[in-house]
Amino acid sequence: MKILKITVIAVIGLFSSMISAADLHVRNLGAGGSYSTVSAAITAASNGDRIIIQPKTDGSAYVENITVNKSLTFVSETIYNKYFIRGTINITPLAGRVVTFCNLSSGNFTIYNVTVTAATTGGRTTVNLYNCFLNNVDTTQANTTTNMSGCTVSGYVFFSHGRMTGNNAQRITAYNTSSDTSLATYDVEIIGNATSSLIANQQSSYNFKFYNNFTSGFGVYATKAGGSNEIINNTVYEPNGGDVAPIYITGNGSPGSGGNIAIMNNAISFVVAQTNACIQTDGIANVTATYNVSTNAFVTEGTITQSNNTGAVNMNFNNTYYTVTGMNVNAGNPSVLYTDLDLTRNDAGHYGGSNSWDNYWPADGGGMPQVNYLLTPRAILNTSTLNVSGSGYSK
Repeated sequence: MKILKITVIAVIGLFSSMISAADLHVRNLGAGGSYSTVSAAITAASNGDRIIIQPKTDGSAYVENITVNKSLTFVSETIYNKYFIRGTINITPLAGRVVTFCNLSSGNFTIYNVTVTAATTGGRTTVNLYNCFLNNVDTTQANTTTNMSGCTVSGYVFFSHGRMTGNNAQRITAYNTSSDTSLATYDVEIIGNATSSLIANQQSSYNFKFYNNFTSGFGVYATKAGGSNEIINNTVYEPNGGDVAPIYITGNGSPGSGGNIAIMNNAISFVVAQTNACIQTDGIANVTATYNVSTNAFVTEGTITQSNNTGAVNMNFNNTYYTVTGMNVNAGNPSVLYTDLDLTRNDAGHYGGSNSWDNYWPADGGGMPQVNYLLTPRAILNTSTLNVSGSGYSK
């Protein structure tokens, strides 16, 4: 009898300090010998330190623009509560630098953004944003990784590389101002997010994986040459007419030079305006579309390899509670590789498959620690070792 060896690697407690690291406190008016401003604490800190910020009791902000030029972690002193910084947060890049913000609120001011100020030379800068309320995020500089989970963003998220999981934003776009020279070891992954506008790819350094999102549409404007990309188990709901299809693929180059894009197990509904196509492509990439279901007739434009797509089906969509019900149930790919969490056939849409929306929502989780990433095999076939990795953060 074969014995299955299970190796579980869990990354929990992201804010555990190294033995040599210090905790620096920021409180209103410098109470208890603390720092009165976040900037003063940054000046006094060393790489690896944690800056613990007290939310002001009257809800007011620390009014200051911040420059982070060290590897630091910022957390709230009051468990589950956010501290309010009214100002732009500029992160100075450096190879190996890691900057983490948890429970930051930027307030509802569109001019106060989180930015990385320049490209990183000779390595990568990493920015982690967990359980934050933000205006806009712009980390599009070369050789920057942005990992973001459980955040609400009133505007856009533009990032060059990283993982976006369980966020609610107006728009999320993978975009690079220039190609990376110090490549990361994994692809761009946008999983389990809700956006009122597009989720898009406009970078050419990495493959992309768009899984289990609730969005008004996907735009692909650039791809990695010869790469393999996936748009799987998403719910695409556009109640307003647009000028392009809800899944729109274009770019520069010769036909097929943009690699491959697999579009599968998606639930789609949109108001027909300038096009009645569910998917449009100009041939820059080799596109396959399988096991997608749509309330509209399943019409496509451009060269697309298709099978098992269904149109004019009954489904109900709700973009307040992010639900889809109806004939998307058990309509996805029947392969065991795409089985739902309850071990039934794949449900088309954002609750289907192993990257189900259930893994990441509700974003608050009742004040409990939050899973922000899981890497598990879809099936175990003739192997003696199962590797499961995951990461999370405490609020």
